[in-house]
Amino acid sequence: MTVDRGIDEETGEPKYARVELERRWRIDPAVRPPLNDACVTIINDRYIDGTRLRLRRMYRPDLGETKWKLTKKYECAEARARPIVTAYLTEQEYDLLCVLPARPLAKRRHHVRWDGRWWSVDLFEGAFAGLELIEVEAEDRATLDALVPPGWAGREVTDDPRYQGGALAAQGLPED
Repeated sequence: MTVDRGIDEETGEPKYARVELERRWRIDPAVRPPLNDACVTIINDRYIDGTRLRLRRMYRPDLGETKWKLTKKYECAEARARPIVTAYLTEQEYDLLCVLPARPLAKRRHHVRWDGRWWSVDLFEGAFAGLELIEVEAEDRATLDALVPPGWAGREVTDDPRYQGGALAAQGLPED
């Protein structure tokens, strides 16, 4: 059998990725309304040293459900439209990868309905306690660009690389 593909096509990046269309803003906790703990995901991330790989454990207390995944978000010029590849793991696969040297980042993600769409409000824990971000995804760029965040959302940080999870884990809280 002959395969008519060149090496560039076969190994091109990011061949199996999808584009994640997302924006994020800082939140001032003093003006944010109370959050409902009924719909929350507890997230423990491990940003694997020397890579753009993120190992994630997600737990939904309301469902009694845990999921594990390995994700790569590619570096790109446009932070709003980032190629991303995710593999869902078993708990045993997660445990095996968990021994790799990594920088941890923990947060509670509250799922909030706003303007007919689900938004994620991330309350960071540990060394990042006090940092709060709100983010939203959209199905296309026009919709993403047109989204208006809740009035209690602060400065948009989508294009600020210091607010990407891996940068936070490696460099700590940005001084604004």
